[in-house]
Amino acid sequence: MEKIIDKLAWLYIRDGKLLAVRSKGKDMFYIPGGKREEGESDEQALIREVKEELSVDLLPNTIQYAETFTAQADGKDSGVSVKLTCYFSDFNGGLLPDAEIEELRFIDGSDEAICSLATVITMNWLKSRSLISARNA
Repeated sequence: MEKIIDKLAWLYIRDGKLLAVRSKGKDMFYIPGGKREEGESDEQALIREVKEELSVDLLPNTIQYAETFTAQADGKDSGVSVKLTCYFSDFNGGLLPDAEIEELRFIDGSDEAICSLATVITMNWLKSRSLISARNA
């Protein structure tokens, strides 16, 4: 039976690169975000998760749906997928790794080898729309 891990993700692009995070003890980079809690809207969960992970406040009136992607979940059994519902948003504050996040990095197409499959699929969509760079220049 197929299992789907439902997650929300924040797409933040600067200078043609996508913000990604790496959790403590992990090798792969992921798009910031996480799972919604009981009763939370997508926006409420995204604001909470990004605040927990990166110490910034997303601006609710700027949150804009981007796209939803599904991929095999990294480190999980076959048939376990992650569904990423992605949003763009402006924010207040300075980006700072917090909670379980050890590192943040701005990535582009040259960084696929260190990214989760769902992150790579999302980056390919962003590249197809010329929102991020395919490779370092």
